[in-house]
Amino acid sequence: MQIAMYSQHPELTLEMFDQIDRLVHASLGGGEPKGMIHHSVIGADQGVTVFEIWESQEDFEAFGKVLVPIITEMGLGPGHPVISPVYRLVQEARP
Repeated sequence: MQIAMYSQHPELTLEMFDQIDRLVHASLGGGEPKGMIHHSVIGADQGVTVFEIWESQEDFEAFGKVLVPIITEMGLGPGHPVISPVYRLVQEARP
């Protein structure tokens, strides 16, 4: 079952997010995490919100095993993600 994840990080800057993103992609060999359908980062210079859609709770948890050590090393915590089943997902077709 697909899930949506929403997490706010008021302590996170966009520069910090970019650093985390580079480290995550390096850990994954340059690819995207298995099962990630959608990833949005919303925010300004200070304070970031992340919204994701995953194929399953298991895929999300497997990604956490990559992400959490990286953010912990940076002195950040995982926050308090809100997770909910996806009832309907509509995506715009792109040429």
